[in-house]
Amino acid sequence: MGFYSSHGESYTDNLIGTLLAIFGNFLVSISLSIQKYSHVTLAGRKDQRTFYHTKTWWCGFVFTCIGESANFVSYAFAPLAVVAPLNAVSVLTSSILGFLFLHEKSKPKEFAKHYGLIILGYFITAGGTYLFVSFGPNSHEKLEAENIIKHIVGWPVLLYLLLEIILFCLLLYFHKQRRVNYLVVILLLVALLGSVTVITVKAVSGMLVLSIEGNIQLDNPIFSVMFVCMMASVIFQARFLSQACKLHDSSLVMSVNYILSTVFAVVAGAVFYLEFNKEEVLNICMYVLGSVLCFLGVFLMTKNRKKPKIFEPYVSMDMSNGVPTIHDKGSVVQPDFNGSFSYGTLVNNDGVAPAPLPVNLEQPVVSSRTSDAPTGQLDRKND
Repeated sequence: MGFYSSHGESYTDNLIGTLLAIFGNFLVSISLSIQKYSHVTLAGRKDQRTFYHTKTWWCGFVFTCIGESANFVSYAFAPLAVVAPLNAVSVLTSSILGFLFLHEKSKPKEFAKHYGLIILGYFITAGGTYLFVSFGPNSHEKLEAENIIKHIVGWPVLLYLLLEIILFCLLLYFHKQRRVNYLVVILLLVALLGSVTVITVKAVSGMLVLSIEGNIQLDNPIFSVMFVCMMASVIFQARFLSQACKLHDSSLVMSVNYILSTVFAVVAGAVFYLEFNKEEVLNICMYVLGSVLCFLGVFLMTKNRKKPKIFEPYVSMDMSNGVPTIHDKGSVVQPDFNGSFSYGTLVNNDGVAPAPLPVNLEQPVVSSRTSDAPTGQLDRKND
């Protein structure tokens, strides 16, 4: 039968889980930066698969495995309400690493204009993290298979899962059948799947830790059910998230996905694992304040991120001496890039032929020798 830890043991477990989650998110952000560095340094080579043979890429891959393992184990010790918002640590670390390696020199006014809100987001996120960790749920439950089954068959969980399934089916219908590709719609699908992911990850992680401690839980069918649900939700969640990144700006996807996924994860922990049942109202209010501050900090960190400019080469006929100007001075031959035309092609990606170039009709027409030939011959005949 599952049981709640004593106050001292619960505090120790929460501390272990919190530190593991912070360490895991920190390590994952570093690993992604290392792997991105490996890709950038090898971008000019013909064989794009050569990054698999570099030490930096494999170093980042090992760091990713260690970081995700630490995140996985942290769910067995700390409540979902504490572990889920700690993804802000990964966003914070990635932003700081990108900020340190920009190597841009700017004046103080320009620096404050471009990076002031980002740095403010750092402090707000750090303060919010301290608040929700300090005032988050402290009672942690040791999860056994029988206890997980009791949670599943409870009417609050069944009602929550029913509402979640109905909302997911409605969003999926509008997204697939009506072609609704709004960012909120796609990320709501991701968040709904994410709530299932965190519930199952916590159950699987908790049963694995108990099995390692000697209380074997792996032979119970609920472990296999939770494991299959965990893998399926992770796969479909990654597919929807990848689709959102293709259709929308990645920085906006990052901030909105963090907010929605955290909200649904906290609600799932409160309903499924009853994490806020023994908490006082003041602690809950301070926890909500800390979470809101983290949301605001992540939004500020990703809001002013510079978008990559698409390089579209064109040739202006008056850009160099010796090249004749065939149109009004100051205009260019290549039209402004609107995201549809590709330079050097006759038809754009939409199948519409590009508009013809404007021609200055006031240019004097120079007659050729061929046009003079018939006139000369006619004069000879007249002679």
